[in-house]
Amino acid sequence: MNKGTPFAPRLLELSEAQEGIINIAFRLSDEEGLPLLDLKDLQALLVWIGEHAKELSLRYGNVSSSSIGAIQRRLLVLENQGGNSLFGEPALELSDIIRTDADGRGVINLLAADQLMASPGLYATFLLWLLSELFEELPEVGNPDKPKLVFFFDEAHLLFEDAPKALVNKVEQLARLIRSKGVGVYFITQNPADVPDDILGQLGNRFQHALRAFTAKDRKELRLAAETYRENPRFDTEEAIREVGVGEAVTSMLQKKGVPGIVERTLIRPPSSQLGPITKGERADIMAMSPMSCKYDETLDRKSAFETLSKRAEAAALEAEQAEAKAEEEEHPALRDFNTGRRL
Repeated sequence: MNKGTPFAPRLLELSEAQEGIINIAFRLSDEEGLPLLDLKDLQALLVWIGEHAKELSLRYGNVSSSSIGAIQRRLLVLENQGGNSLFGEPALELSDIIRTDADGRGVINLLAADQLMASPGLYATFLLWLLSELFEELPEVGNPDKPKLVFFFDEAHLLFEDAPKALVNKVEQLARLIRSKGVGVYFITQNPADVPDDILGQLGNRFQHALRAFTAKDRKELRLAAETYRENPRFDTEEAIREVGVGEAVTSMLQKKGVPGIVERTLIRPPSSQLGPITKGERADIMAMSPMSCKYDETLDRKSAFETLSKRAEAAALEAEQAEAKAEEEEHPALRDFNTGRRL
């Protein structure tokens, strides 16, 4: 977790004052030597900031308990959605999802996101973090013949439903720029209207299966979907989208220099893999055989802000107790047991 952690200010839809406190937290993390490695570290640091709000306000500006409380509630939502499993160590290494096998062929990585998708905020946070890390760490490669990594995000409508504007803007920016890093991104959803227009405009290759139009809204969306394709004089695109059958799609591919290709009706080759989900036993066997099976199984909880601040709190409580005892002794020195020397 660092200053670039995407969930911090905007993804949590914090106010300007609340975002300022997050910035203070990251500054203090550096200055006080308090690493922020997981959610409980940030939560503990915010508590410490609240306890020292008066002195910190003189240095960094107003620090209100109400703003800290609002941030803590947002973090609690992420925690209840499973954020503790996402933010922590060992962190996902990008090399593990870009690796090749012994023959030099790429490896397919599957993220079972059935539970993660039930928490759109957490799912969006993971996606944004992953794309941001790739953009920051991978070198510029221009326009390679083949991408070094391709993402397929299924059920994309879950990603953008009620998504903060900051998230949509960031995904749109990354979808536009990450091509130069040799990374391809595909959003999979039944209706192109599920993807915001700004992001939809950045997608080059398109595969559109049949859309049915039963209502006026459906007909409007069908017409808009057809208008995004470069026309083919041999058939009507809107009619083709409505009529394509099973195993067929309306497609458009980028040509040289990024020019969209003419729309075509295309037969899709069926996959050679199993259709449908695997069983829990099959999944467990595959995971057990993976070279990554042991790397991410156990959570690593190193000494960080939470542990350091907890020890400081214990030391401060002990010091206060000793000071109180000393003050009472000075005030009432005669209140002792003459046999044991202990205070009564």
